[in-house]
Amino acid sequence: MSQTIDTATVRFQVDRGPMPLLVDVRTPAEFEDAHVPGAINLPLAALEWHAERVSRDATEQIVLVCQNGPRAKRAQARLAAAGLTDTVVLEGGLNAWEDEDGPVVRGPEHWALERQARLVAGSLVLVAALASLWWTPAAFVAAFIGAGLVFAGLTDTCGMALLLAKLPYNRPTTKVDVEASLARISRAGGRV
Repeated sequence: MSQTIDTATVRFQVDRGPMPLLVDVRTPAEFEDAHVPGAINLPLAALEWHAERVSRDATEQIVLVCQNGPRAKRAQARLAAAGLTDTVVLEGGLNAWEDEDGPVVRGPEHWALERQARLVAGSLVLVAALASLWWTPAAFVAAFIGAGLVFAGLTDTCGMALLLAKLPYNRPTTKVDVEASLARISRAGGRV
């Protein structure tokens, strides 16, 4: 079971100190779009790859952040498997943070991956449904997309969002420096 922390508690720490160790596991493009001030960007795939190192080097509790919670929970489970149990997930992620008027560093705005996935899935279903009026097998495309959405809902993962994340539009203008992020995690205990 995942340990969570509410936005009010994290906000109090950000505003009054000591600053919590915030690790944002979203993609670099999402992080560039908006993030909590002082957060370290270590995308989920990189965190999963370096979980043992993070577990070994972390010197304080880590607050894991994603857009709304599921990726942060996956990161927490992976870190726990690597031996690090002093982690909490920000309840509701960046969405809840912004809903509570938490401070946010903003970059160039992009559509969120979830919004892009809804647009693409809805468009495919609409086109397939209309096409099935003239060519009946097109209904199978709509059924396939529907099955994918059901799978995404049940597993809390979205294959379409993973594919959309690879598009040039969704790539950040700067790359995340994984080594620098890992170094910041290991030095976090020495912050003032």
